[in-house]
Amino acid sequence: MKKLCRNKLASIILIGMLIVALVVSSGCTSKSAPVQEEGSTSEESGEVTITDGFGRAVTIPANVESVVCSGSGCLRYLVYLQAQDLIVGVDSIETRDSEIEGRPYALANPQLKNYPLIGEFRGNDDPEKIIAISPQVILKVETVDPAASIADADELQEKTGIPVVAFPYGSMRNEEDKADMYSSLRLMGEVVGKGERAEEVIAYFETTLEDLDSRTADIPESEQKDVYVGGVSYAGAHGIISTEPAYAPFLWVHADNVAAGMGMDHADIAKEKLIEWDPEYIFIDIGTTQLGDGGATSELKTDPSLTGLSVVKNGNIYGVIPYNYYNTNYESVLGNAYFVGKVLYPDRFEDIDPKARADEIYTFFVGEPVFSDLNEQYNNLGFGQIPK
Repeated sequence: MKKLCRNKLASIILIGMLIVALVVSSGCTSKSAPVQEEGSTSEESGEVTITDGFGRAVTIPANVESVVCSGSGCLRYLVYLQAQDLIVGVDSIETRDSEIEGRPYALANPQLKNYPLIGEFRGNDDPEKIIAISPQVILKVETVDPAASIADADELQEKTGIPVVAFPYGSMRNEEDKADMYSSLRLMGEVVGKGERAEEVIAYFETTLEDLDSRTADIPESEQKDVYVGGVSYAGAHGIISTEPAYAPFLWVHADNVAAGMGMDHADIAKEKLIEWDPEYIFIDIGTTQLGDGGATSELKTDPSLTGLSVVKNGNIYGVIPYNYYNTNYESVLGNAYFVGKVLYPDRFEDIDPKARADEIYTFFVGEPVFSDLNEQYNNLGFGQIPK
């Protein structure tokens, strides 16, 4: 009987020891390092893996505190997100001295001129210079085809050993390009910890476009004004034949762009076409004044083939702010739209002072009301009638 009790007691002790062992083993397992998944943060490494705008998986620090921007317009987007303080180096366009500065974000942030160089502008990076500055992340805007963009980003990442997050710049010409633009803003916001600001920027775009559309959407096609924009800046200043068939301000205020049949991209037209169209209004991109002879503003006054245009006789020639300067300055595009709307349909924009509205837009995007500073560089021809 005693032997039986002893055996039973031994069994109970053995079972108890097994339970303790299982509990200890379970506790050890729960403390093991978590498996890092895409988009999740590893507590031990302090890193997160994201998917960039070209489908590349890139591992970056969970809390990014220093970046450089490569490519046309990349730094502009960073300023939109109010993250310019993270910059530790810039490309050559930011440091050069120029009599005319057509980038609102640069006017609002003159300190950018004082940063170390990472290479030449338009994404011609110098890996050794970037390594010397040692940013945590390289943000890279690409404007070429996806395959080449992936190759460029991979090569720069391999040469520097620094994560490269690449994405398209996008545009507002159509819904597909706009989706790319919004996606890129969100991606950049995720990288630099400005996700909430990215949503604010996107919402501002949408609200502004809705406002413009609501003012003019019910204007019958037969009552829409015939318009043309000339002297459009495109990798530099151009004359009257330089135009945008899909000029966004015309689209947004429902004006009839006489050059609309020329495609979606920048176009140079024949002067004979302009004479044939004979639009009711001509808007001049005042970036044209950088040409030595005054550009498009002078052509309309002195070129015998153009002096017979109706607008030359009635004075319906107006200046708009250049927006193509190291890629698209969207804040200038939005400001131009309100000015164009005010000129063409004053009763629909009765409550709008275009210059004041432009400064509201500049302040939201770049932090400063820079309209006057910008306009002064072009002889104050913006948002006014071009003198005969």
